[in-house]
Amino acid sequence: MARGSIVSLPRIGLTAGDPAGIGPEIVAKAAADPAVRAVCEPVIFAAPSSAAVRVGEVSAVAGQAAYDTIVTAVAAAQRGEIDAIATAPINKLAFSQAGLHWKGHTDLLAHLCGVDHVAMLFHAPQLKVVLITVHVPLREVATLLTPALVAKTIRLTAASLPQFGIANPRLALAGLNPHAGESGLLGLEDDAVLAPAVAAARAEGIDIAGPFPADTVFVRASRGEFDCVLACYHDQGLIPVKLLAFGQAVNVTIGLPIIRTSVDHGTAFDIAGKGVADAGSMIEAVKLAAQMARGVVRLKPDATLQ
Repeated sequence: MARGSIVSLPRIGLTAGDPAGIGPEIVAKAAADPAVRAVCEPVIFAAPSSAAVRVGEVSAVAGQAAYDTIVTAVAAAQRGEIDAIATAPINKLAFSQAGLHWKGHTDLLAHLCGVDHVAMLFHAPQLKVVLITVHVPLREVATLLTPALVAKTIRLTAASLPQFGIANPRLALAGLNPHAGESGLLGLEDDAVLAPAVAAARAEGIDIAGPFPADTVFVRASRGEFDCVLACYHDQGLIPVKLLAFGQAVNVTIGLPIIRTSVDHGTAFDIAGKGVADAGSMIEAVKLAAQMARGVVRLKPDATLQ
């Protein structure tokens, strides 16, 4: 991004999320933060203020406003007007009340970008996790976990991690059932679905092991044995990430043709409008987006980019 002899900073779009939540506050704080302004030019995308939006309350109006903001930012990224997007949280119920069928940013972004398969990668200094299934009821996870889906997510993860400075990623797959099924005693999915997907990926040259019992594999990864863990369902992956790095972790959508990062938390309606929201995760999301835009992602946290 050089113009003549002057190196320009990447332009990062910050979407304010649900206007009834803490999104507008943390976006404003992040955009003003010296560490953010040192690495990028923040561009805020926010809905016009509306008397119909009540701070701290779920509404169709707020859901539609959040949707419109995302659509505008994605279009700007596709036109090359911004180099990446960092998103504040939306509310899934507000989306539903607005008649929008998407469960969150991830599936909406895939739709807007015209891609079939994306995944959520949670990036933190202590641990990196990719989710195979996301916002679905727990009772549906076993049905949705097909060998094809697991294999596609393994391939996508292996192909995406070099973007984060991990040239030859060592992956691990968390088991679905307790003790990874205990050879079928505690469930058949680990042997019948997960293990064949791992074997197929290894045959393709991907360095992946598992499935391993989920109660130990995240500890092993946090101690450096693996670069990233693939989790079978939402809370299996997010509980260890948030336990180790809440406020530091960044949600990255892998598989998109544009760069998108986000916070590791929700709309926090209970503290919206009170001026007390912690912008730490939003700041980290913007900084990581800037690093990704410049192709210089660091594995350890930095105060600034040099």
